[in-house]
Amino acid sequence: MNVESAAGAAYIVAALLFIMSLAGLSKHETAKAGIGYGIVGMAIALVATVVLVVDEAETLAIVLLFVAVAIGAVIGLWRARIVEMTGMPELIALLHSFVGLAAVLVGWNGYLEHKSFPSQALEDIHNAEIFIGVFIGAVTFTGSIVANLKLSAKINSAPLVLPGKNFLNLGALVLFVGLTVWFVIDPQLWLLIAVTVVALALGWHLVASIGGGDMPVVVSMLNSYSGWAAAAAGFLLNNDLLIVTGALVGSSGAYLSYIMCKAMNRSFISVIAGGFGIEASGGDDTDYGDHREITADDTAELLRNASTVVITPGYGMAVAQAQYPVADLTRKLRERGVDVRFGIHPVAGRLPGHMNVLLAEAKVPYDIVLEMDEVNDDLADTTVVLVIGANDTVNPAAAEDPTSPIAGMPVLRVWEAENVVVFKRSMAAGYAGVQNPLFFRDNTQMLFGDAKERVEDILRSL
Repeated sequence: MNVESAAGAAYIVAALLFIMSLAGLSKHETAKAGIGYGIVGMAIALVATVVLVVDEAETLAIVLLFVAVAIGAVIGLWRARIVEMTGMPELIALLHSFVGLAAVLVGWNGYLEHKSFPSQALEDIHNAEIFIGVFIGAVTFTGSIVANLKLSAKINSAPLVLPGKNFLNLGALVLFVGLTVWFVIDPQLWLLIAVTVVALALGWHLVASIGGGDMPVVVSMLNSYSGWAAAAAGFLLNNDLLIVTGALVGSSGAYLSYIMCKAMNRSFISVIAGGFGIEASGGDDTDYGDHREITADDTAELLRNASTVVITPGYGMAVAQAQYPVADLTRKLRERGVDVRFGIHPVAGRLPGHMNVLLAEAKVPYDIVLEMDEVNDDLADTTVVLVIGANDTVNPAAAEDPTSPIAGMPVLRVWEAENVVVFKRSMAAGYAGVQNPLFFRDNTQMLFGDAKERVEDILRSL
């Protein structure tokens, strides 16, 4: 068997492992094995690619390859070691940008290399692949950069509203189609430069136009874009594994985005068009009255007398790293005979599955960690709800105020419970910048301070 055939066989094995990885990641119990399959598959793919290049390339190209791999490995290991779970959403957005940039560079290389083809039809297809690959890659690149900046609070998370915003997006797409036809007929350098600039601007504008509260869906959609960018690069490089892997990432990312849009009552098309998060103006000047405060000791007394408790965690729990004392509190209450469950909103923590990972890490049993739809109807019969670091995902304005920017977004109806205790550092608005009327309800009390410290105080009191 020659090297090329061996690499092809390795690519098939890697592709199967990637599929097994996706299947494993669909359940808590098999997630660890799924990660393992993905790591092994990527290792096989990387080794096969390196062997293939070494067999065919010149010495300089081989040296550059190993230098690039070494630099990438060092940076990857460094980032993986220092990143906190709270920083995962913005890190993932940044990684998507690298995929987009790679697709742009591959597309430009495909043009500059000037391959010869046996027929004009094949050359036309090649030119279309270049143009489409560069466009998808450039949109993914700048869109992911903006998502990273918004998630890391380096730029304002509020949506950018330019005059004629939707017409700008639509005009960019129409221009792309026209330039593509032109490039296929007459491939000139200036056309490639033009589509790169248009796509970079479109990617920036698409994500900048979306409010911070909807960033989890955007990150998922950018994940899909990065997959299609990789698939486009695979066609250009004639690499079957890139095509298969890109299609897997693209389709699974799009499906996840669709699921999240359904969960947030958003239009899937509007995500792609960068057109939601700005439908309503909001009413933050409303006077909701005064809030009530509670101490850790009084919260412990509430829990001591409770029959059912639901905990709804959010980004604040992740920031405070409160998952471990929360897990201890859960065990303590269950030992006392209290029925304790968790209610997880689909976008809690700014990343799908973020809260589930944190709770699993703290050894909270999987069977008491429920999705929003599984627990919402039971909240009215719950004695105490502990809202730990959540804000927008428990905001009654989403259900009751049609002028709110998050109007229509399904939320955990915690206000229906007998008692609600909200763990927060202050009365500040949430990530979406919307005030939460929940804090002023008659059955709600605020427990201020660091979530981890307050839960530990409750544990000591119990």
